[in-house]
Amino acid sequence: MKKLATKSFIILLSMCGILSDPRAAKAAENITFFSGAFRRTIPVKNFEELAETGKATGLLEDLLRLGNQKPEKIADMLNQKVELPIVLTSRLTNSKIGEAIISRVAKIIHPIKIQDPAITIPAIRSGVIIGITYGEKEAITAIDFMKAYPNKTMAINLPELFKVVSKVESVSDLIKFFSDKPLEKL
Repeated sequence: MKKLATKSFIILLSMCGILSDPRAAKAAENITFFSGAFRRTIPVKNFEELAETGKATGLLEDLLRLGNQKPEKIADMLNQKVELPIVLTSRLTNSKIGEAIISRVAKIIHPIKIQDPAITIPAIRSGVIIGITYGEKEAITAIDFMKAYPNKTMAINLPELFKVVSKVESVSDLIKFFSDKPLEKL
């Protein structure tokens, strides 16, 4: 009886499309940047438009102007491809070292109002693995990750982000590190 119930459940999920395409799950629609009482939400569509056209709109345009950031440079960063072999990435993200890395990232990126590692770690893992399946094979961009992140609103903790960025000489060094196939060095 238990096997029949399990098979029925799997068939139901398949009919709903959940097992056939993992990208069918709810993806991020908004990115909320916060620092204490400061909170600004920008639709993922605005980031996609910036990545495609090199031109920012709405609140994103205002924030880039205030931060003296060139939209073209941010568009390049959003489109930067990082090669990640899916099998190796899956193994790494499910290893102890992967959990440690994701735990640190989860202090920066997490579902809005939820910082429980039981939720944040699988959300990031899922965003990466599903994001790799978008676009170019075995590569991911920031846009792919946003579109694959399994929560309606992705929160970005600015103080935590700035701590990490301050430890890196420049953002371009960070991007170069991740684009030079860091997983092959492990």
